[in-house]
This record gives sequence, C-alpha cells and structure tokens, in this order.
Amino acid sequence: MKPKLVIFDCDGVLVDSELISAEVCVDTLRDAGISMSREQVYARFLGRSLASMTSILADAPGNITAEAAVRIMRERLYDRFRLELKPIPHVADALDALDIPFCVASSSQPERIRLSLDLTGLIGRFESRIFSATMVANGKPAPDLFLHAAHALGVAPGDCVVIEDSPAGIAAAQAAAMTAFGFVGGSHAAGAGLRASLAQMVPAAIFDDMFELSSLLRGLSAGSLIR
Repeated sequence: MKPKLVIFDCDGVLVDSELISAEVCVDTLRDAGISMSREQVYARFLGRSLASMTSILADAPGNITAEAAVRIMRERLYDRFRLELKPIPHVADALDALDIPFCVASSSQPERIRLSLDLTGLIGRFESRIFSATMVANGKPAPDLFLHAAHALGVAPGDCVVIEDSPAGIAAAQAAAMTAFGFVGGSHAAGAGLRASLAQMVPAAIFDDMFELSSLLRGLSAGSLIR
C-alpha cells in the first residue's frame, strides 16, 4: 500500500507523557484508598482515557466520588505537564519529513491534547487535524475514533497508517482495517513491557526511534517492510 494518511496517537507517541500520567494515577488512586502499582496502571489503563478509571474509583473506600477523583487527577496531571512534559525525541523532525497528510487521534480530552501539543511546540503542525475520543461513541480499543478521523479527512481506512504505543490503540487500528505501527520509544516503554505486549498483536512494524518512521513508510509503499 501507499499510505495517504498517518494517524498519530498523542500520549507516548508525540509527547512523552505516560510515565508522568502513571505516577499521577498511582498517587491519586492511593489518596482515594486504592493501592495500584505503576505497572498495574499501565496494564489496565494505557491508551485509555482518565474517565475509564471511573469504574474502579466507584468502589473506592475513601470519601471521594469517582468524578471528583478524576477531576483531581486531571488537575494534578496538567500541573505536572506544565513543569515536565517533553516531546518524544526526534518527533518534530519526523513530522516535518512526512510528505503525506497526518493527524492526531487520542483517547484524551481535546483540552489535554491541545495542552500537550502546545507545551511541546507541536500544536502548529496539527491545527484542524486533532481528534479526540470525546467525538465518538466508543473509545479505543473500538475502531470508532480512527474511522472518524479518516472519514473527516477523506481517506479510506485501508490507506491509513496508525502509530500507537498501547495494545488498546493497536487493537483499534486493526479493527478499523488500518495498518498499525507500534512505537516503543517513550520513557514508559520498558516499565510497561510494551515491546513484548505489542509484538503479540503483530503490528506491521515495531520501532523505538521516530527517525525510523519515514523509512518504514517508504518500505510499506514499496512492499518491502521488514517487521
């Protein structure tokens, strides 16, 4: 195939946010009376929205509602982002090297996506091409978000390549009949055991340096991609 659209996840793919997010989740869950390790947070929630934690928080022993806990978590996360958030290494150069359209499609709320891209200097590359799971009925691992992004940009699903770092995201791309690339270059990748978990899902490629993206896309176009 010759790709006509590259769809990027945001957290862990464009911005190096997942380690920060996991630490904030662990701390906030602990304050709500729930003990969960960073590795458990990765396994259960990686690639999903903060709102997906509502079910576990509903039975929290502390005197706090699930909605309040998610709100506190979000406020803490944004504060940490403003102090610490960085782009994934080489991602700006990788985006600038692309000769086909691209967009971002994330499980996060629009305000979080925009904040993340703004803080890391990437927002100008994605204006008007930002898609959030709040725009569709079902989040990842359902294919709805990726199909919505492709439809909005007038590209057939089979002509799209999705760059994802989570099993939920890879599953969503595959359910949408799109080519999936697994990215394992974020600071959370080793702790989350990403390479092994993504390999089980057999994406078209797994890579850990954004400098590799252009050559992977060329290999896909030439039919010579080596996983």
